[in-house]
Amino acid sequence: MVWPVLLSLAVLVGIGYFTYDPTVFRQLLRELNGWLLAAALATVGARIFFGGWRLNHFSAGRLNMKDSLRSQVAWDFFAYVTPSTIGGGPFVAFFIAKDRKLPLGETTSLILFSMLMDQISLGLTMPLLMLCSIYLDVFPQTMGTVGYWIMTGFFVGYMTWILFFAYSTLFRPHLLAGLVERILGLKWLQRFRERAMHVMSDMQQGARMLRTQRASFYVKGAVLTVLPWISRYLLSLFIIWSVYPGVDKVLVFLRSVAMNLGSLAMPTPGGAGGVEGLYVLFLGPPLIPEALVAPTLLVWRLLSYYLFVALGLFVTMHYLQQTLARKKQSKARM
Repeated sequence: MVWPVLLSLAVLVGIGYFTYDPTVFRQLLRELNGWLLAAALATVGARIFFGGWRLNHFSAGRLNMKDSLRSQVAWDFFAYVTPSTIGGGPFVAFFIAKDRKLPLGETTSLILFSMLMDQISLGLTMPLLMLCSIYLDVFPQTMGTVGYWIMTGFFVGYMTWILFFAYSTLFRPHLLAGLVERILGLKWLQRFRERAMHVMSDMQQGARMLRTQRASFYVKGAVLTVLPWISRYLLSLFIIWSVYPGVDKVLVFLRSVAMNLGSLAMPTPGGAGGVEGLYVLFLGPPLIPEALVAPTLLVWRLLSYYLFVALGLFVTMHYLQQTLARKKQSKARM
């Protein structure tokens, strides 16, 4: 958890060293709009609220709203302390199962379906973004032709993965079960086989239940999936807009979408180091003055990354303290 945060801070300091101009920044700071900064903070709250509401909806009330909000914060935390390609899903499924005393297969099915809805949302966003790039400079010219085609290749590969993930999660969960069974056939993993296959059985049952849901279940779930992502995209827009009123708001929003999608390919936990570079690439000059790059980047990372690491630490450490306290009480009784 420590080294990704230090890496992020190191890159941020480096960007500030080369771009920050206190004189220009003070002049721009006079135009600071407190309401827009408050709106940026509100997008963080909306992201947590709608994410928690979605878990409550997908769990059919098995997780109440308070538990769902805790679970959403934990999910964001695990996503930021594991590589972006993992996303923290396996860890939050285990956390919810232990925290709320639910079967691991049930929570795994819940998180897998939530991840699937995220993937579909992102998959639909990618072609829309490519379409917008025909009319607007969604991808900065500094990316060059090679960078543009690398991004396009990533989008195509990601959408291919989404199709497989959707098919195996909803319609052929036995494919995942078969893969797990083969892996656990290895000699040194056989001791986990019985428990893992029980989890996979619960997951397949969960998939069957999801397939029987009404259309309204999926429509509401889709809305509750899109809203947290829109909140993420709006965060950088409100931060920049609050200190630079003349910014091209539509272009900043679209580039924020592209930046967030590009961060999915970052191998470091929470995209540390790489995401800061993407911010400069997509939202830096000439879109905004050079003197604003480091300050707005700092505020953006504070609200989109460091805050969630801190909240996640509080939630998970609180759970660990409760677990240790119960174990001590159990030993005392013995």
